[in-house]
Amino acid sequence: MTIPAVINNTEKKERQEALKKAYSVLQQALLMYQKDSGELPASSTFNGEAGAFKKAIMPYFIGAVDCGKGTENTACVYNSSYGSGSNSPYKNYLGNIKANGTEMDDGQYIVMDGMMYFFENSGNSPLIFVSVDVNGYAKRPNQLGRDVFTFELNENGKLLPAGAEGTYWQDSSYCSLTNKSSNNGFGCTYKALYEPAFWKGGK
Repeated sequence: MTIPAVINNTEKKERQEALKKAYSVLQQALLMYQKDSGELPASSTFNGEAGAFKKAIMPYFIGAVDCGKGTENTACVYNSSYGSGSNSPYKNYLGNIKANGTEMDDGQYIVMDGMMYFFENSGNSPLIFVSVDVNGYAKRPNQLGRDVFTFELNENGKLLPAGAEGTYWQDSSYCSLTNKSSNNGFGCTYKALYEPAFWKGGK
């Protein structure tokens, strides 16, 4: 195996482990919020408002820095607009087009280990989406389904990996090796967590 291949495999393994950590940390934050507040941390609790949800769980991330919204020039990562006209610094799963920034622009913060958390009002209330750049914006590849993964908080208080059955991004086209749309990659989280073969190919 060549040195570049070894490095690539190592980086993918690091991202895989970081994704597991991010999922665990988010779930722990929800449990602590419920313990302290006495209410279910469901999307319906926050009326589908990603900003309110962000404010509620951010205290459970030690040293988290509030970056406001992605639509603001003062954001840590300016991340807005749609499709080919997108201002998003991220790309889709294939890397052929900028990602749909409107799905990640209603709130963001950065934590001590460098992970970036992005929050989104789904527009399909009362869902709330949380996307995580598991290795931070400073590290590549900055692509959906490669180092950026999305979770869905539903009205029953369940935090589900996007792409799981019943989630908004469950359609296979949202984690596809052929779909060139700016939404491709939002549905890769379930596969990245539970299908080992997911990490064997690609970047």
